Amino acid sequence: FLPELQNPIFPALAEVVGGGLAQRGFTPVMCITRTAGGLSEADYVSMLLEQQVSGVVFAGGHFAEMAAPHEHYKLLHERGIPVVLFNAAIEHLEFPCVATDDAAAAEQAFTHLTSLGHQRIGLVIGPEDHMPSRRKLESFVSLAAASGITVAPVEHTLFSLEGGQAATTRLLQQDVTGVICASDVLALGAVRAIRRAGLSVPGSVSVVGFDDSTFMNCTDPPLTTVRQPIESMGKAAVALLVNQIENVAVHSEELLFEPELVVRGSTGPAPAA
Repeated sequence: FLPELQNPIFPALAEVVGGGLAQRGFTPVMCITRTAGGLSEADYVSMLLEQQVSGVVFAGGHFAEMAAPHEHYKLLHERGIPVVLFNAAIEHLEFPCVATDDAAAAEQAFTHLTSLGHQRIGLVIGPEDHMPSRRKLESFVSLAAASGITVAPVEHTLFSLEGGQAATTRLLQQDVTGVICASDVLALGAVRAIRRAGLSVPGSVSVVGFDDSTFMNCTDPPLTTVRQPIESMGKAAVALLVNQIENVAVHSEELLFEPELVVRGSTGPAPAA
């Protein structure tokens, strides 16, 4: 299950997981849940159960959203269908999960900006009930308090270019010189907002993304971002799913993967006061 294909990180994940499953002799089926007029997660689950699906990998779905419907996950659990979740999930779903360490990602981005002299840093993240965003927020707030930064505004928005642009436009009203974004797509929206405000990246404002999705080294400027280890995480998800299908004991725990800061041209020294 993927929420969309516009964010390049999801096709990259599908390639790793789909390829890994095909090598093991399974036929991967991709379900996109946030297309216009498309089926919901619950609809897809009902359809897959009718087709006697062997197992399911969910990425970026309702499992990460506290306010979303979760009955279809309970149904899969009751039916004993092998399931793996990709990235932070709400509690009590009882499925194994592979996730990027969101707290470490926020820390890497924050430390990078403060090392460049930034003292007015804003955070652009997803909706308030989104678990990966909540983890990044908790880390960001703690880091800002520990470092004595007094200007550390937070903007929640939808994961889209337009959402990143609107959120960053609001942050610029508080004179931030650094923006940390919860996805590369949000970061590209941030760059657009900064430029439309007559400012430059990174001369006026530095921007850090998250994912290191395709072509982020080809943007203008190339995007500094925190890389998710998609290859390793995808392979782990495949192994966890296949083990369940083959009745190998798998614990419903979370495997945390360490992200990696990739420094490019969208970050630079804080502008002189």
